Amino acid sequence: MFEIGSYVVCPGHGVGQILNLETKEIGGEEKQFYIIKVVSNGMTIMEPTDKKEGIRELVSQHEINDMFNLLNNHDVKVDNSTWNRRHRDYLAKVKTGSILEIADVLRSLFLLKNVKKLSFGERKMMDQCKDLIIREIAISTGQADGDISGKIESCFDAE
Repeated sequence: MFEIGSYVVCPGHGVGQILNLETKEIGGEEKQFYIIKVVSNGMTIMEPTDKKEGIRELVSQHEINDMFNLLNNHDVKVDNSTWNRRHRDYLAKVKTGSILEIADVLRSLFLLKNVKKLSFGERKMMDQCKDLIIREIAISTGQADGDISGKIESCFDAE
């Protein structure tokens, strides 16, 4: 259980803060929900407290280091499948809420950008992935958004 006031990551939405716990009756059964305000857009969502693959804690420094190692590893095959297939695969990874999966999508799109022009949807997804990573690391570590953005960009400067 998370405490009220805690910051958590909501897959598909990004970082949010738990505002409250509420009990609702659903199908004649009482269930508890976290009421979470998403930091990036102020949207409020309800997340069941018993959901196994739901919200998670913010990343640790070790996970941040692993993520930057992933971003710096450019020795990967660039996906040349059709843009809609790539988009579907990338979207599935982003929805996991895993910072490593999101970083993998970001790296793939940065590397693909050097080979071909990205579609509008791919550019939008690249920006979304970068924003999700920046916001989580900023809240987790207290670093400035611009510093984190610069560190991410420096992973691809040599490209």
